[in-house]
Amino acid sequence: MTLQQCIETGIHNNFDVEQRRIAEKSEQLDYRQSKLNLLPDLNGNAGHGFNQGRSIDPFTNSPVTQSFNSSNFSLSSGIVLFSGLSKMNNIKRADLSWKASQMELRQEKDNLAINIILAYLQVLSLSEQAHLVEDQAKLSAQQVERLNILNKEGAIKPSELSDLKGQFANDRLTITDNKNNLGNARLSLFRLMNIPYDSTISFEALNSDFPQADNRDANSVYHTALQQLALVKAVDLRTLSSIKSVQMARGGLWPVLSLGGNAYTQYSSVARQNLLQNTSFRQTQDYVTINEQQYPLFVKQDNYLSSSIPYGTQLNNNLNSSLSLTLSIPIFNAFQQRTRIKQAQLEVKRNATIAADTKRQLQQDIDIATLNMQTAVEKYQTLLQQVAAYKESFEAAEARFTEGVGNSIDYLTAKNNLDRANRNLVNARYDYILRKKYLISIATIHFNKLFPGALDIFLE
Repeated sequence: MTLQQCIETGIHNNFDVEQRRIAEKSEQLDYRQSKLNLLPDLNGNAGHGFNQGRSIDPFTNSPVTQSFNSSNFSLSSGIVLFSGLSKMNNIKRADLSWKASQMELRQEKDNLAINIILAYLQVLSLSEQAHLVEDQAKLSAQQVERLNILNKEGAIKPSELSDLKGQFANDRLTITDNKNNLGNARLSLFRLMNIPYDSTISFEALNSDFPQADNRDANSVYHTALQQLALVKAVDLRTLSSIKSVQMARGGLWPVLSLGGNAYTQYSSVARQNLLQNTSFRQTQDYVTINEQQYPLFVKQDNYLSSSIPYGTQLNNNLNSSLSLTLSIPIFNAFQQRTRIKQAQLEVKRNATIAADTKRQLQQDIDIATLNMQTAVEKYQTLLQQVAAYKESFEAAEARFTEGVGNSIDYLTAKNNLDRANRNLVNARYDYILRKKYLISIATIHFNKLFPGALDIFLE
């Protein structure tokens, strides 16, 4: 596996990253809903009832004593025309919160990536040391084998062989300790990637330049980090979002102007209608006198047939609608809105304090990282000279010991010095790589991009 594959695997499987991703999606939905809140609402209602005994006829509003059923339907809509810009400020607040959540997700990925890099470099460092100690053990084994032969011939003192056997045992103990440390480092890396341990997986080595002094100024790195680091962007966006919350809360002190509309209709099974059938003349008890002669009086009478009103006809006849413009003025609400404003202002101060502390901590981290990287370069260069000197000393001691003119103490001293210097050199080289990658990552790298070339700066 390459370093980039390890980082991608870890980010894909990490639970904390997934939680941040879920939080980011939630903030996105909140932002989308804040924009949708500008739209008017539309609500419909439908009801149907069955009545028995004495009740009120909804059609005539008169009491009836019979069984009947009734229906009603309504449709209403409303929109807020002005509310002290609360909704507009809520949109801006939700947008800033969503962007802050995106930065927090990116920072979670960045933190995980740095931890994976640290574990990855630890594995590479211990793997390289494993090769060193194995070579050292092979050299000790060769010397023990040579001295065994010479001891049988009586050509050396027995103590010479004993010293080399002790050194060989010490080399094997070093191999055992190194295997244990390497195993633990591999386990830590697999744990960060959140995948089952697989002893067959190997990790690709990194090609690193010769450690040299970096002219990067801590202040320039800090100012670059202020512009690009996700953590800094996140706390700044949270502060801006809380400022919009204050403005949104202030909008609650303003009157609310809203426009509403309503449509309503109903039906009743006892509603009746009279249909004209014909017209006839009916004799009354009254009469008129003409020339002292009485004649009966007839009146014109319309004859109607009573019938129920059809369902659709009732709905159409009973349809009514209304349009209203409402102004709601907040006069007194137990100071609840002013309390909300003060709470929002306190949230601004809290977020501003977090942002300031984050930037202060960032500057301190950059100062320490810059100093550590410069120290790592100097340490590596010093150890490089030390290895060269101890190598020359060991070669001379080995030549004298092989020719029989040197003793085991001088040989072992030179060998241990060289072995220790080589291991220190490996540690110093990987320490430099880590310091360099960490310092660069603070200012420039955002691991959530993870496209080909995104980690080139780590693989240079």
